[in-house]
Amino acid sequence: MKLAPIEDDRGSFTRLYCQKELKLAGLHKPIAQINTSFTRSKGAIRGMHFQHPPHAEYKIIRCLQGKCFDVAVDIRRYSPTFLHWHGEILSAENDKSIVIPEGFAHGFQTLEENTRLLYLHTTMYAPEAEGGLLYNDQTLSINWPLPPQDISDRDRHFPQIDAHFLGIQI
Repeated sequence: MKLAPIEDDRGSFTRLYCQKELKLAGLHKPIAQINTSFTRSKGAIRGMHFQHPPHAEYKIIRCLQGKCFDVAVDIRRYSPTFLHWHGEILSAENDKSIVIPEGFAHGFQTLEENTRLLYLHTTMYAPEAEGGLLYNDQTLSINWPLPPQDISDRDRHFPQIDAHFLGIQI
């Protein structure tokens, strides 16, 4: 999703959130929480995170500083795109946002040092509902642009996807 900036000699003005446009993209819930992340190192990976129902959430992510490769993985049990991933480059310059629907895992890799992201969530964070996929799981084969580095202990220890992984039902 790209919201076109209004520009003049002074600079530009860009909406970060437009309820009307997001409803057209399928978002019908109010924003419940807004977060930011700041990552110092280039090549760092955060993710792949999701929340189990009934805490499943839509996320809207925008890069405010730096640049990242943002990834969503479909983990909806009966989806025709189950376990397929999609990636987009988000940067402070390209004014793109990505909408991550309920039933998707989310993560990103920084492509520049000092990258800051803004997240809008439709559900409050619930630690008891937290889940994740391994960033380098062979089943997903995510094509990260840079060699992965600077990965948290939690993100390095999510289980591999196996025949018992059924995804989540939305």
